[in-house]
Amino acid sequence: MKFKFWGVRGSIATPGPNTVRYGGNTTCIEITSSAGDLIILDAGTGIHALAQTLLQKRDLTAHILITHTHWDHIQGLPFFLPMFRAGNRINIYGGLEPVTHQGIERAMRVQLQHAYFPISEAQLKAEVRYTTLKAGEPIRIGSVRVTPTVLNHPVFNFGYRVDDDAGGSLFFTGDYEPPLNPYPEQHPGYEAMQELIDQKNEEVIGAMAGVDALIIDSSYTDAEYADRRGWGHGTYRSALEIAAEARVKQLFLTHHEPTRSDADLDSIYARLLQAERLGFPIWLAREGDQYSLPYQPDQSG
Repeated sequence: MKFKFWGVRGSIATPGPNTVRYGGNTTCIEITSSAGDLIILDAGTGIHALAQTLLQKRDLTAHILITHTHWDHIQGLPFFLPMFRAGNRINIYGGLEPVTHQGIERAMRVQLQHAYFPISEAQLKAEVRYTTLKAGEPIRIGSVRVTPTVLNHPVFNFGYRVDDDAGGSLFFTGDYEPPLNPYPEQHPGYEAMQELIDQKNEEVIGAMAGVDALIIDSSYTDAEYADRRGWGHGTYRSALEIAAEARVKQLFLTHHEPTRSDADLDSIYARLLQAERLGFPIWLAREGDQYSLPYQPDQSG
């Protein structure tokens, strides 16, 4: 199994001279299974560049897994050009929105309204199918098993574990903030809430356990997070702690803050590498980087 980053930025696309090396597109990851299945995690603006590599393929089948429907994770979906070619099959997966009780089809239909986009859904030439997933219930996509897990975010959000039959596994969080107890310790509701949080954290760690690659939202430094609690994003510290607890093979930090320049990311990465030994390699996600799984540690030296 291989995966490639096409978009690693959070919240809003940030093209420009200060984001050239890490990239300015929002979230999109391409997975190619051992059997050649094409699976795409989220449809941020990075999916547009991915689409350019697929235009010569005939009778293409693509599987797009949407973590949640905030703009930076779906805004590239109408620009996924294989949808405009007859004979292609595009399968889009996601969760049931608990407020409106609408499935993932809303991600496309909202964007393709006349007021927002010049092409209607009826004009798409590919066969587009929508599948609403249920938390904890695995599905098969070719040679892989995909298992969705609900993660904490201000909107319904899935994290996805992908396990390849031939070996190799990854977990992608989408956007994720480890849940916080809203009550002070002396409050009568604190203990019951903390018990629920501990149960949820145990479920999340179990879903990630032992993967070859954990790709996790790590938007903030500790200092930044102090003013952004409840915004739905994690920190570098929380990512390291979760990865250690889940005993993952390697960690990829993504959803880079839109104000973060290449130089800023280099500086943060250098500090992370100088921290205590964690027992697994750490990478900052960067557009164009591709990795193979299962993870094989470098034995040289």
